[in-house]
Amino acid sequence: MTPIHEIESSHTMSVLVDNEPGVLARVIGLFSGRGYNIESLTVAEVDVTDNLSRITVVTSGTPMIIEQIKAQLERLVPVHGVSDLTVEGPHVERELALVKVVGKGEKRVESLRIADIFRARAVDSTNTSFVFEIVGDTGKLDAFISLMGPLGLVDVSRTGVAAIARGTDVMEHDL
Repeated sequence: MTPIHEIESSHTMSVLVDNEPGVLARVIGLFSGRGYNIESLTVAEVDVTDNLSRITVVTSGTPMIIEQIKAQLERLVPVHGVSDLTVEGPHVERELALVKVVGKGEKRVESLRIADIFRARAVDSTNTSFVFEIVGDTGKLDAFISLMGPLGLVDVSRTGVAAIARGTDVMEHDL
């Protein structure tokens, strides 16, 4: 039996970095160079005045591995702050997916019914296909995509997780 401290779990990390060429490559290089997997990755400019971007990374590991990742990220020169949102308190995570389903007759009707249940919007429609837009946590998107499989799922495009701490807490940085 695996000791509890060695159990892998998924963590969402928020990394505040300088918005300049090559920073993303350095962060990704840290993960790939040490054999850490990136499950989801998003990047966006968050502060024009201070020229900062937020990289949101979802990765898995034991608590020890997650602490190593966090410590190594904090040592990178363009990094101003690292937060493990999974352990630091309540946070909001969302992902967007575009899901293409091709079908006719009952399968078409059923795909619309399921989309309605999941609050997915049809953003494109032809006589034989739909493209649905769905927003939510990763589990919701996974469930929707799984249900669309037998109904004619042909393509999926996902944004990756965007996340932010709840409440009045603000990610600190060292400018």
